[in-house]
Amino acid sequence: MSILIDGATRLLVQGLTGSEGRFHGLRNRAYGTNVVAGVTPGKGGQDVDGIPVYDTVAEAVAATGANASLVFVPARAAAGAILEAAAAGIGTVVCITEHIPVHDMLEVYWRLRERGATLIGPNCPGVLSPGKANAGIIPAEVFRAGTVGLVSRSGTLTYQIGHELAQLGLGNSTVVGIGGDPIVGSSFVEVLERFEADPETEVVVVVGEIGGDEEEKAALFVAERMTKPVFAYVAGFAAPPGKTMGHAGAIVSGSAGTAQAKKAAFEAAGVAVGTTPTEVAQLVAARSYTLRDP
Repeated sequence: MSILIDGATRLLVQGLTGSEGRFHGLRNRAYGTNVVAGVTPGKGGQDVDGIPVYDTVAEAVAATGANASLVFVPARAAAGAILEAAAAGIGTVVCITEHIPVHDMLEVYWRLRERGATLIGPNCPGVLSPGKANAGIIPAEVFRAGTVGLVSRSGTLTYQIGHELAQLGLGNSTVVGIGGDPIVGSSFVEVLERFEADPETEVVVVVGEIGGDEEEKAALFVAERMTKPVFAYVAGFAAPPGKTMGHAGAIVSGSAGTAQAKKAAFEAAGVAVGTTPTEVAQLVAARSYTLRDP
């Protein structure tokens, strides 16, 4: 099975009538995702290429049975949109929006946990279960279905490693981009827990980057709780201290959060760390073939 989304997912898109929401919502539908509704306040009763639009998430859920939401709402209103989705009973919310104020996300983080809803993002590429469903901006055509779970803070590195795996004949069970902001809804550890419990995931790849200590926490979890092989790649070995690189959460302060420290933590946990995305895929391929040998 997949984690987070699958063929049974009924997806609504908050902001479907905007240019980004429309483009990616229709791409997700074309991939095979069951996109059942859009939500834009004041535009209820309209449609986007046959997808009905509602004024509120509650109305969309009541009419369509939507159980997952994809958020393309501008930053100033995105936190409210996430909370609206959770309040309407949506169990999985994927927020692509970036530049949401940290203070807003702090409130969202705790309120969604109180409701038991899962948030992926913000500032993330989304979630892909190859061959089943795509909720986000991940270019699904470069991935293939398989047994490798992939969780990443980086969008483009996710795409590259997924493509490298596909070139070697391997595929992914689910691909999760958790986002690169200082506060995101789901951590590496929480996604690793799901992959550990997923019978169709045999191997896991973690793609980290400089800043924070989420990779170190993930390494500790792998050492103590994971039974499946885990591989890693960490971006940012050339990043100068104190400089933000790409993501708001990718900033090194003193000796904390460096790529070297994260690599050391993974290796101490028995995780093989590739020096390039290509090498990571090659490491996975070598181990996968070994696992399948009679």
